[in-house]
Amino acid sequence: MREGRPDAPLRRPLAWDAPEFDDPEAIDAELRRVFGICHGCRRCSGLCDSFPRLFDLIDKAPSGGLDTVDSADFKAVADACTLCDMCFKTECPYVPPHALEVDFPHLMLRHRAAEFRRGERRFEDREVAATDRNGRLAGMAAPLASWALDRANEPVRTLIEGLAGVHREAALPRFHHESLMHRAMAGAPAPNEAAPAFGRRAVLYATCLGNYSEPETGLAARAVLARNGVETHIVHPGCCGMPQLELGDIDTVARRAERIAAELAAHADAGYDIVALTPSCALMLKFEWPLLLPGNEEVARLANSAFDLAEFVVDIARREGLAEGLKPLDAPVAVHVPCHARAQNMGRKAVELLELIPDTAVEVIERCSGHGGFRGCLKDNFGTALRLGRPVARRALEAGGHVVSECPLAALHIAQGMERLAPGAPAVEHPIRLLARAYGLEEGGAS
Repeated sequence: MREGRPDAPLRRPLAWDAPEFDDPEAIDAELRRVFGICHGCRRCSGLCDSFPRLFDLIDKAPSGGLDTVDSADFKAVADACTLCDMCFKTECPYVPPHALEVDFPHLMLRHRAAEFRRGERRFEDREVAATDRNGRLAGMAAPLASWALDRANEPVRTLIEGLAGVHREAALPRFHHESLMHRAMAGAPAPNEAAPAFGRRAVLYATCLGNYSEPETGLAARAVLARNGVETHIVHPGCCGMPQLELGDIDTVARRAERIAAELAAHADAGYDIVALTPSCALMLKFEWPLLLPGNEEVARLANSAFDLAEFVVDIARREGLAEGLKPLDAPVAVHVPCHARAQNMGRKAVELLELIPDTAVEVIERCSGHGGFRGCLKDNFGTALRLGRPVARRALEAGGHVVSECPLAALHIAQGMERLAPGAPAVEHPIRLLARAYGLEEGGAS
């Protein structure tokens, strides 16, 4: 079972089903209270685009204060929030248990949820956020989907930009005809009986991106865990709801949480650890679902059994020790630590994972990639996303060698930023693939 951080900020359950949650006057009053605190502090000025927008509104107001800022202008601040949680988890000194009780990301979520319930969110955004459905459909016609989504296919990408609002130059996830689930069922390495198993069993929650777009990550994870004697099964009962949370569709997220938690908690009750292949999905299982459904016992049990992938491997290394056979890599590694990994209050597990590889130099990049979930690929946000991610791309290039990130969307975005700075830049991989390579494992199997 995971060990929590005793110094983590205390987050209150989100009262999304309370009558006053959607009340415009109550929301406006809370926005002005919290924005007033932020205005007096400004510690988060360089964190993301929300705070510069807020402070510009205040500084340009006739009175130089919130009292002469039009409430309608607050929408731009809320829309810029990516729900990365960095202001709450790493920057804000006023989060609970402080008496001022500031939770900026969940206040922005409340603003969006009220908009969503009033029918004010774009139809196109709702369709783009349907990642599970989109992945299944794209997988059924993978060659056609790859052709249509290729940035070199300018006519089709221009059409997609007009219909769905996805920027024609944004790098998008690729799709495979055979998902991770299908490839895992076709054959996977059995646990190595000579390895330090200690009875560990794990269910790998494939996640939408892991299942449809990045099956190599799941296969590499399974191979590494098999080398270390861990019995694994791969499941994908559905999307965790992070894209819908970003939209403010809390009702859908809560329904999914109830259904998926029931299935995954059954595995946990049978003695399996639940390991999410994507940090955003691990964050949902561990933190967001329990805050949406604080009285749901299955959600609570799941949260206590859930691991981020890198966290799980590092936990094996700390408790039992990894199986022998790791060899040095052929180059140093620049590791980007994504926001949703940092927000889990577990430390820099991807960094610790890579440091397990002998004689490997690791350069740590602990800064936002700029992508911000699916919103970074949208026409209205793509330029801002590239600008915010440029420092990460520059540092990755300067480090040389391998570049990795646990977040598949951040990896795509960083690679695109690197390519713009230096054509021919390397791809950005998941760190588990480098660990598999250090073991001499092929992608998804033993050498």
